[in-house]
Amino acid sequence: MAAAAPDTYRLDPVHTRVLFAVEHAGFSQALGTVSGSEGRLAFDPDDWHSATLSVSVPLQRLDLGDDAWNKATLARNLLDAERHPEARFVSTRIEPIDPTHARVIGELTLRGVTREVALEVTLNAVKRHPMPPFRRTAGFSATATLSRNAFGIYAWPSMIGDTVQLRIEAEAVRDRTAADPQDTPSVDAPGTPAPSDDSDPSPSPARKRSP
Repeated sequence: MAAAAPDTYRLDPVHTRVLFAVEHAGFSQALGTVSGSEGRLAFDPDDWHSATLSVSVPLQRLDLGDDAWNKATLARNLLDAERHPEARFVSTRIEPIDPTHARVIGELTLRGVTREVALEVTLNAVKRHPMPPFRRTAGFSATATLSRNAFGIYAWPSMIGDTVQLRIEAEAVRDRTAADPQDTPSVDAPGTPAPSDDSDPSPSPARKRSP
């Protein structure tokens, strides 16, 4: 019998973020983030080999904590974000390590140049999210190392290091299917968890019981 297809998930752009670190003139590691990534993940936690990943990263969402620095980084001699507004990663193969770790190899396209990159991935959890709409969610952490020169980014070599360290935190929400109608239970369904105190700090008015 043919194996069932892995579930399809969509990256949650609110809870997915890329952190990068690059040497600043030998004084420190400059830190920046990019938020708003979107993508599609096919994933079965019992069969990492079948997983596929396709992600787009909006470079205009880059933030180094200073508007002038952001503008300089997005300029044509560095990321050239006007002509290449997004980075894109597409997996080509998965190398499982153990039930919660794998190496995800794929092609990263940045500034119009495509190179193979390996992500060291940790699966943090796959479970139904405790908050509405109670969808099944997969959470991952990942790291990778890039050479900016490999992507044709050569400007300011005395100020900006070549090695770029990446840390990625991602959450992906499973697509709804007809075979899985209980992702979003009725608010009155038995067993539906009530919001925890830290999710709703304001007290709810007591309900009047019927006689």
